Amino acid sequence: MNPRRFAAAACAGLLAAGAARALDPARLQPVPPAELEAAIARGVAFLVRHQNPGGSWGSAHQTKGLNIYAPVPAAHDAFRAAVTALALEALIETGAADKEPAAGAALAKGEAWLLANLPRVRRSSPDALYNVWAHAYGIAALVPLDRRAAADPARRRQIREVLAGQINWLERCESVNGGWGYYDSRVGAQHPATSSPSFVSATVLIALRAAQDDGCPVPARLVQRALASLQRQRKPDNTYLYAEDFRWRTMTPISRPGGSLGRSQACNLALRLWGDASITPAVFQEWLDRLVARNGWLSIGRKRPVPHESWFQVAGYFYYYGHYYAARCADQLDPGPRRAAQDRLAAIIVPLQETDGSWWDYPLYDYHRPYGTAFALMTLARARR
Repeated sequence: MNPRRFAAAACAGLLAAGAARALDPARLQPVPPAELEAAIARGVAFLVRHQNPGGSWGSAHQTKGLNIYAPVPAAHDAFRAAVTALALEALIETGAADKEPAAGAALAKGEAWLLANLPRVRRSSPDALYNVWAHAYGIAALVPLDRRAAADPARRRQIREVLAGQINWLERCESVNGGWGYYDSRVGAQHPATSSPSFVSATVLIALRAAQDDGCPVPARLVQRALASLQRQRKPDNTYLYAEDFRWRTMTPISRPGGSLGRSQACNLALRLWGDASITPAVFQEWLDRLVARNGWLSIGRKRPVPHESWFQVAGYFYYYGHYYAARCADQLDPGPRRAAQDRLAAIIVPLQETDGSWWDYPLYDYHRPYGTAFALMTLARARR
């Protein structure tokens, strides 16, 4: 075949795949409650079956030729802690930990592992700060664990100490420009000069808001600098740049609406939770509708092994992340619109469940199935009637 015709045919095929995944929000039917509960049960069972003997989730055992840069051992300590925290959150939010003995045992074992190992997570190398993910999701899991420990003062004291330590680490890893990132290819200094990606700062801000609401002191300056970084990356239509250094090239594909589908949800939520009144219910609704109607752009990137190789430079790992924060944005709506949005998200997520009960969107050693499953379960838990 003529190379030009071959390229045209390939492009047409990819566009057709995207069109097939384009969804009309009005035509998505709610998942029947029994089907929804069955999907959640299979996901929980997957997490219980695949917990490591020591209590964590995920490992570096499954490798491929395209593994992302991950300096050992600290990068994998960070990945494992972040994934374990997400799994614990999922067991709590689905209610499985209180209803199923096996899930309850998995939660107790995972909590013990997290409390022992999260304080040991460190920066991977001068240029890699994957520990930021562990601190953020560690805080997000410790908050509900703290609330569950209300009747156990000693355990609660331990959880609070670890929580305070994670906030301290976020102060130490804050970018000189505010916010957080997971690479520093500029200087590699003790105080990172990372160009903060909008979604990383949003993830941390959402976790810090939960910690503050739980009564943990959070430095106001830390929050305000991160919010300022996020605002610098916000475009008038609530598309968010990929990172601060994209301010001089705002129309690159990843910083357009199609590339921001997996980020705008978390960024909008972070700003709103910290009091930005310009993020109105109409803004949440618009981006929830966009996520559904243009779901193909995220879906084409799902399961691709190379980050940012898909349309609009979308990476596979934005898929379940984006839907989880979309479900949390739906929490901010009135009951009617909230129910409609959550029904649509469930209708997207349930059919993507794997035969083993997991969900995954990007091959990342052996961390992808636990984190994808955790995000999916927390999305579906919000769709219950």
